[in-house]
Amino acid sequence: MSDGLWRAPWLWRLLLRFARVLLFPLCRLRVSGRVPGGGPVILAVNHVSPVDPVVMMAACARVGVVPRFMATGGVFRAPVLGSVMRACGQIRVDRRTARVAEALPAAVAALREGSAVLVYPEGRIGLDPWMWPERGKTGAARMAALSGAPVVPVAQWGTHAVMAYVAPRRLLRSLAYAVWHRPVVRVGFGAAIDVSRDDPRVATRLIVEGIDAVLTPLRAGEMRVPRFVDRTRPVDLSRVRQRRTAR
Repeated sequence: MSDGLWRAPWLWRLLLRFARVLLFPLCRLRVSGRVPGGGPVILAVNHVSPVDPVVMMAACARVGVVPRFMATGGVFRAPVLGSVMRACGQIRVDRRTARVAEALPAAVAALREGSAVLVYPEGRIGLDPWMWPERGKTGAARMAALSGAPVVPVAQWGTHAVMAYVAPRRLLRSLAYAVWHRPVVRVGFGAAIDVSRDDPRVATRLIVEGIDAVLTPLRAGEMRVPRFVDRTRPVDLSRVRQRRTAR
């Protein structure tokens, strides 16, 4: 796997490969596209389900990239998982705290080391009723502006059929459904875009539209309503976007 100048810890490389094994009984993973090698890159991904990080670990292992995840501070506070995240070089984001500002320079430093940094521009699991990407936050755009790194829009679809929104509640029910049905989960890596010179708000819109474009073929036949509906998922219309492509 390519990781630029950053030398990924052996534990993180092992976990990326293990993610593929872990997902095998739960879904059928289909990965398309590629990530350009030889330099830093920002992977901007839509957020669908609590299982998304494991899916993205497996997908990145498939295409040969070793990403550093921007992850919520709560993960780092977990007794065992937090130690693993720190040992693996992941980037902490303490949302709604005074320390949240530390995440951006940490991500930029990682990019300057040649890392691939994975970020969810929506900042949460999306609550668009049609499950299209919501309006994004400007973090990924500011990372691009400060580092000059290109952004690769990444879309995933089907993870909501693997794990319910309310996990860890209903976890066993979700996993039993997944094992029985093995839903198809698709991940697409789009073409890199350069938004480093754009206004952060414009760049954020371009990034989310890029994710949208990659997602469209992944959910063919489900453009308006998903076939599988996670009934635990709330709806929030406050960040719904006006999409440029037809549903």
